[in-house]
This record gives sequence, C-alpha cells and structure tokens, in this order.
Amino acid sequence: MGFARTCSVALVGVDGVVVEVQADLEPGVAAFTLVGLPDKSLTESKDRVRAAVVNSGAEWPQKKLTVGLSPASVPKGGSGFDLAIACAALGASERIDPRALADIVMIGELGLDGRVRPVRGVLPAVLAAADAGYEQVVVPECAAAEAALVPGVSVLGVRTLRQLVAVLTDEPVPDEDPDEQGRTDPLAGLRMPGTGTATGMHGMGAAQYDHGLDLADVVGQLAARTAVEVAAAGGHHLFLEGPPGAGKTMLAERLPAILPPLGRGESLEVTAVHSVAGLLPPGKPLVDVAPYCAPHHSATMQALVGGGQGVARPGAVSLAHRGVLFLDETPEFSSHALDALRQPLESGHVVIARSAGVVRFPARFLMVLAANPCPCGRFSQRDTLCECSPAAIRRYQGRLSGPLLDRVDLRVEVDRVTRSQLTQRGARGESTATVADRVREARERAAARLTDTPWRTNSEVPGRELRSRWYASPGAMDDAERSLERGALTARGLDRVLRVAWTVADLAGRDRPEAADVTLALQLRTGVPRGVPMAIGAPS
Repeated sequence: MGFARTCSVALVGVDGVVVEVQADLEPGVAAFTLVGLPDKSLTESKDRVRAAVVNSGAEWPQKKLTVGLSPASVPKGGSGFDLAIACAALGASERIDPRALADIVMIGELGLDGRVRPVRGVLPAVLAAADAGYEQVVVPECAAAEAALVPGVSVLGVRTLRQLVAVLTDEPVPDEDPDEQGRTDPLAGLRMPGTGTATGMHGMGAAQYDHGLDLADVVGQLAARTAVEVAAAGGHHLFLEGPPGAGKTMLAERLPAILPPLGRGESLEVTAVHSVAGLLPPGKPLVDVAPYCAPHHSATMQALVGGGQGVARPGAVSLAHRGVLFLDETPEFSSHALDALRQPLESGHVVIARSAGVVRFPARFLMVLAANPCPCGRFSQRDTLCECSPAAIRRYQGRLSGPLLDRVDLRVEVDRVTRSQLTQRGARGESTATVADRVREARERAAARLTDTPWRTNSEVPGRELRSRWYASPGAMDDAERSLERGALTARGLDRVLRVAWTVADLAGRDRPEAADVTLALQLRTGVPRGVPMAIGAPS
C-alpha cells in the first residue's frame, strides 16, 4: 500500500483554488479511478497520464490506483492536473519520495510521449498558489516566464515528465529536445481558430504609435479629438456618430495609444484574463499596455460579456479590461447583447451564474460606440443626400436604448471632412505623443486628488462623493442644474457632467471646475452646441 499527495490549482473564472491531488495504491485488480468532481476533459487524463508515465521510462503500478482531488465540492476541469496526477501516482509507487511532492504545486498537461504541454490560466493559478502560502511551482517550460511574474514563488519550468522525475529524485537531468525535430512545443490548445488579432481580441496600446497610428493623421474633427482626449484622461465612455468615412474608426484605433501604461497591479489583472482566454502573445508574458478589443457586430451576448457552454470564458468586455472596447456599427449589434453591457459599465465586473457555480470576471473598460446617423449613413441637418424615411431613421437610432446611452458620458457628432481640410498642407493636429503627455498629467492630478480612496479616475467616483467632497466653483453648475430641471438631463446625467467637468479641469491644470469646464462637459454630454471652444483650456 502506498500513498502520496501533491497540489494543483482549479480555476473558477480568473480566481484559483488550490486542489490537493492524493494518490492511493492498494492490492487488487489493476484499475485507475479518478474522484473529486472531475469533468469530461479531466476524466480523460487517466489515459494521458498512464501513457506519459510509461513512455517516460517509469513503470506503471499494476495495482488498484485511486486518485482523489480535494476539496471534492469544487468543480474541476481541463488538462492542467495531468502533471500533478502523474507525480502523485509515481509517489504512491515509491518511484518518487512522497515527501518531495507534498509542498509543490504542479500545473501542466501531459502528452502521450511525456512532454509537458502548456495550459490556459498559468498566471492566475500561480497567484492562487502564492496566496495559499505555497512557494514552489512546476509549470511547462514555455510558461515559466508567465509564472515568474508572481513574486515570492520559485518556478521550475520543465519540458518533459522525465526531467521532472529526475529533479525530484536527485538524478541527472536529461537535456532533451522538446520534440524529435528539435522544435519548441506549440501552444496547442491555447489558441482556438477564430481568436486573436483577426477578431480584434488583442492588446493594442503605446506600441501602436510606433507602427504609425498617430492622432496627427486625423484631419480636422476638433470636437471629436477633444472628446477622445477627455475620454482617455477620465476613463469616460464615448459615442461617435457620423457618416461613413468621417474618421470614427481612426479615432477609436488611436485612443489606446494615448492611455497611460498599465501599472504593475493592472498588468497582472489584464494578463490573468488574457491567460485564461489563451490570448497571451507569444514571447510576451506580461501585458503592460492598454488592450484593445473590437468585436464584429455579429457577436453574441456570450461573446461580449462572457459565458458559453461548460466552463465560462471571458468575453470582449473582460478582454478589454483596463483598455478600450470599440463597438463599430453599434446599431447593428443585437439589442440583447448591448443591454447586457449595462451592468459591467456600472460595476466594473461581470458575474456569470451557471448551475455549476458563479464566475466573476473583471470588466472595467473604456467603451467607444460608433454609429452612422441612419441606415444609409448620409442623414444630416446640412444637406438632403439621405433617402431614408423618417420612420426608418427613428427605428435605426432607436436600436440604442436610452438606459445604455445614459451611461455614456461623451456624445460627439463627427462631421464629414471638407475639401479644404483634406487638401490643406501643414495643418496637422497634435500628435499622439503630445496628447498622451497631457492625458498622463491629468491622470496624475486626479490620482493625487483621489489618494486614500478606492478610485483612480474621475469616471469611477460616485456622484454623491463628488457633490459632497469635491465642489465645483460657485455658480459653475447652474447651467447643468437648469438642464436637469427641464428634463434634458437625468440625475445620473448630472453626475456624469460633473465627472467630465473635473476631467476637463484636470487637463487644463485647474484646481476645480469652472463654468466654462461645466459648459464644455455639458456640450460633450448632450451633443448640443453651446458656443464654447472645443479645445481644452481655450479661453471662453
């Protein structure tokens, strides 16, 4: 009779639970039983583990083997338990000293030939192990850099099960090629067809400025450029409406580059989500720039907010966490999918309830909506090019619900670029680098003001806190309060005007909002011109 135990991690969303993997050998007919609430993919690990052990040169015990995963009440799935199950079985058969396994967390899938393959969610799994007090983890060699992002944990990256057995038994470690051809092991199973850059599910931040996406390329559009700058400085949601070709997508693609680089804690949050989704770029274990996610308008509600069959996966709102979610052709999205965005817009996270449990994903993103004014895109108050009927225009614009638009701080009409603007030489706008510096200074000013609070940007501050702790200049809110009395603003809208006014004041370097800042914020909120200059800090 033999017994051994080691540890692995079960992921529930981006949260991990340390699971004790126990192996017990008893005399009897050779059998392999796996208990502890495993799913189908984990049940199949019995065949993978047996083949990997034999092909690694070890003897498979010809006895009754029972492997238990504790706590049994936690649902467990995926192939990341393979390495721990194999080592526990070898410990029970005394091929490995059981005492060498007790305090190690092992994460990895086994190939039939004994190679250790990567799995999703290595970073959140190692974070959970560190929080539980474990100091040693074993991961696939190609995931060692990702695991090493967690401080205070000793990481061992291995290519094969044979290498790990040699390390645990103090034998010479074989220097093996990853496969017979000497190639590195592909990230099999991590990237599913249809994911990655083709879907817009990818990180895009300051690095894009180096590749030529510069705000200076946007011709004209002073109001829209100002709105983009305010959105970046305060984390405010933005709605761009205008005809095709006016520059809505150009502006949205350049927005991530003016956002400040992610802090260490923010980078770990974003990396954990992308690790669970299997979207970490090769050779770059840490996402340190604001991600950019632009799903197609045919995306389902599950694709936007997360979910799916079996284990819930993060959706576009979580992949855009701490970055930008761009919904082009917004009225073409499903109304159910758009309305599902209301909760994450307010709370900063997504809660997905299933019969097997509840999963929580972070989702604090900057949302940019873009839409044409009508089905043909040519409706305007300035000309009569549109051939859509008034009823068709109302139906098209009515696809965006009032409650969703009420959560959008900035609404800007993007006009057509005129011939003179397009052909004028030497009239380029400010570059991305210039605007990014101003945004960074504004965010630093807001962060200093919000010290000792749970908020870091103006868009996160509740309205009651703004009204009670941080006041605008006397009389500055009069125009906005009159709009509330007339019904042009809701109570939530008034709070959002005040948040935007604080951001405008931070960009202009003022200690608190003045009347001109509130008027500009009100103009950006309602889209109604009020005769104030659109340039930040311009004299009124």
